[in-house]
Amino acid sequence: MRAVVISEAGGPEVLVLREVPEPSPQPHEVRVAVQAVGLNRADVLQRMGRYPAPPGVPSDIPGLEYSGVVEALGDAVQSWSEGDRVMGIVGGGACAEKLVVPADQLLPVPAGVELVAAAAIPEAFMTAWDALLVQGELRSGETALIHAVGSGVGTAAVQLAHRQGARVVGTSRTPEKLERCRELGLDIGVVGAPDWWKGVLDALGEDRVDGILDLVGGSMLDGNLRVLAPRGRVVVVGLLGGARGEIALHRLLALRATLRGTVLRSRGAEEKAALARGFVREVLPGFEDGGLRPLIDNHVPMESIAEAHSELEGNGTFGKLIVHW
Repeated sequence: MRAVVISEAGGPEVLVLREVPEPSPQPHEVRVAVQAVGLNRADVLQRMGRYPAPPGVPSDIPGLEYSGVVEALGDAVQSWSEGDRVMGIVGGGACAEKLVVPADQLLPVPAGVELVAAAAIPEAFMTAWDALLVQGELRSGETALIHAVGSGVGTAAVQLAHRQGARVVGTSRTPEKLERCRELGLDIGVVGAPDWWKGVLDALGEDRVDGILDLVGGSMLDGNLRVLAPRGRVVVVGLLGGARGEIALHRLLALRATLRGTVLRSRGAEEKAALARGFVREVLPGFEDGGLRPLIDNHVPMESIAEAHSELEGNGTFGKLIVHW
């Protein structure tokens, strides 16, 4: 089968198409004929040699989310049938024509969602839902703040928070992205700057933020505590703004605030299976009733994945970039 291979650490030009062995499913696994793959920042970092794949995952084949069709079943699999439309997240290796995954980590493609478009759902929406609603415990009537709101995870988080009945505040360095997010449910947009938190406070008046989804990290940490309500929750998912930041611990203590970090990629099999079950139960109905939708900036052939990586690194995308076979 064909796969995208990272020939060496470097720029987008190190991504090459090669023939690699076709995988065979074990008893509790299925083999998926991959149709499309959603690109993520983690793919870029892995290509650059800065984010190695976890143990047991191909180290030279990127790809964390996919959509496709079940092609073969392990002997013990009874929950799926050949031909089923599926999607999901993996630790890596999705940029291949075929992929073997545990059967209990598969997600069904929602009715009414095209198969290629489904590749924009798993990583963005599972990350946003798990971080903001499950770990962040966002509830109806609260106020959510989402940094990098125009990103794939950010646009998913806006929709999920709005559907939850929360007021949604978002930051972005691009005013145009903030404006486009309004149709997804964004109530207040603030242009990212060193003193972004002042803009949030000006917009909220006496109110404060109950839950924060931080996809930037770094210098955002101090500002997060400045806008946070008592007993507020901050969940850090991304480090686009750097891996180090300073916070005033007296604010953390006075607010009785919660600061958490999270990542999906390195979780164990049982935890990923539980996440998949909860996502099917709590989130997938939103795609079927039209309340949620995958947001795609562009989709290109797998042969053009190097160009897609360059486009993602340019930070001009709104929503997800999809590569397809």
